[in-house]
Amino acid sequence: MDHHAMHHDMGMDHGGHGGHGDMDMGDQCSMNMLFTWSSKGLCIVFRQWHVTGIVSLLVSLVVIVLLTAGYEGVRQLTRRFEAAHARRLNAFTSSASTGGNDFADDSAPNGLPYHPATHIPDESSPLLVGSDNRRKLEQRGKIVMALLYAVQVFYSFFIMLLFMTYNGWVMLSVAVGAFVGYLVFGENTSAAKTVACH
Repeated sequence: MDHHAMHHDMGMDHGGHGGHGDMDMGDQCSMNMLFTWSSKGLCIVFRQWHVTGIVSLLVSLVVIVLLTAGYEGVRQLTRRFEAAHARRLNAFTSSASTGGNDFADDSAPNGLPYHPATHIPDESSPLLVGSDNRRKLEQRGKIVMALLYAVQVFYSFFIMLLFMTYNGWVMLSVAVGAFVGYLVFGENTSAAKTVACH
């Protein structure tokens, strides 16, 4: 009799756990591998970004539009930095070349006429100092551009993960975000986009 009661209690405990599990099923994320318009159990990239109703779905879609538009902003920032960096390097090149020709009409330090072909710049020459500064500027610019490139790659893969929820509303939001981002940040850039992630 005791054995039967103990077996019955274990069955009830197991059933209780099963009931508890059923209650938690509404809070779990569903992973869709097929296209769907359903937002039931939809988690976007993170478990904490869980769509629980129409309000959270609408807020999530607006956030996705802003995130995708922000990617175009990062690309525009990168293009502007590259153009400004190229202008700084060109300014260095032109100032170094004019700095080297400043002595063309002057006398050399020993009083003889200056001739560019025979003049060997010493370590304090503006040409050498300018080339050192230009090299540092190039290195700093390359580091900043590498960082911006890394941000773009991370950002583009994050947007790809948004798209891979296979949810139609999320996919549309990504497309709308790209549209808004191009309108806001895409001046003087081609609208052509390859299928590459970045």
